[in-house]
Amino acid sequence: MNTPEWLKPGIYGVAVGAALVGIVGFTWGGWVTGGTAEKRAMSMARNDVVAALVPVCLENARIDPARTEKLARIQEIARYQRRDAVMEAGWATVPGADTPDRDVAEACLEALEL
Repeated sequence: MNTPEWLKPGIYGVAVGAALVGIVGFTWGGWVTGGTAEKRAMSMARNDVVAALVPVCLENARIDPARTEKLARIQEIARYQRRDAVMEAGWATVPGADTPDRDVAEACLEALEL
């Protein structure tokens, strides 16, 4: 079978064009793989859950009878230890959970503006 002369450059053009479209799409076009999309969705969902639980933490802090002493202790210690202090205070333990949540404690600490 005789193939036309233009077929070989046409096939090369399609291959190069497809490669360029893929490169441009994934670098500047915002395309992502399914795994990356899933990771981003899980991260966004986690951030939304933490944001929804911060008012619970703040309420736990507000109703704590030893609030003043605990806040004074949290302010005395180094910044990198404050999240653990909020967790020890019990404010980051949401109803239905047995243990405090680190992300909720961090967000609660920011909301307390310490």
